[in-house]
Amino acid sequence: MPTPYYEQSGVTIYHGDCREVLPLACDVVVTDPPYGVALTAKRAKQRGGGVVSRPGNYVFDDTPEYIAAVIVPVIELCRTFAKAVVLTPGTRNLWLYPPADDVGCFFSAAGTGMGRWGFTCSHPILFYGADLYLAAGLGSRANSHGQTYPNDANSVGHPCAKPLPMWRWLVARASLPGMTICDPFMGSGTTLVAAKQFGNRAIGIELEERYCEIAARRLQQEALPLEVA
Repeated sequence: MPTPYYEQSGVTIYHGDCREVLPLACDVVVTDPPYGVALTAKRAKQRGGGVVSRPGNYVFDDTPEYIAAVIVPVIELCRTFAKAVVLTPGTRNLWLYPPADDVGCFFSAAGTGMGRWGFTCSHPILFYGADLYLAAGLGSRANSHGQTYPNDANSVGHPCAKPLPMWRWLVARASLPGMTICDPFMGSGTTLVAAKQFGNRAIGIELEERYCEIAARRLQQEALPLEVA
């Protein structure tokens, strides 16, 4: 086990290849792995005007072959030790993943980018394992969520950071209070920030050190835990 890059207030970051760190003691895996779309940069228009650019320059090949050879086996490994695995695979290489127990989505009527058939208005969510709320006798909850909030992810120094309100919903939907959440493709640490806000323990693994540093800074700036909505 490598030495933690960051460890504070129940949140741990490991800098390295998740294949060399997993498996870990956790309850749930919540992650946004690479999409295999050859992403090299991000350009986003802001509501108030101007354009935000974020370089990619990943240390891995963002290709379908990489998804099939590396990402999918990691997800299959996570399914062997976590009670539930929840991930957002993107649309282009969705079919490379094993069949999920359920499929939800984030929906945005305004679109979340361009696809081969026009504006993409939904982002799929794959659910593996039992619904932890139903298993605990806590009733049914929606498996999808509409984007009714501003996108704050453009302020994060990562080309595909996820909006924190979006990820707060996913973390709360995928886990119960007190559970430990793992993100093997941590990126800028949004999963960990959301988990910390809810008072959950969390573990993140990231291949690129610059994103480990961004995640550590975000966690250090984070306020006290919030109540689960």
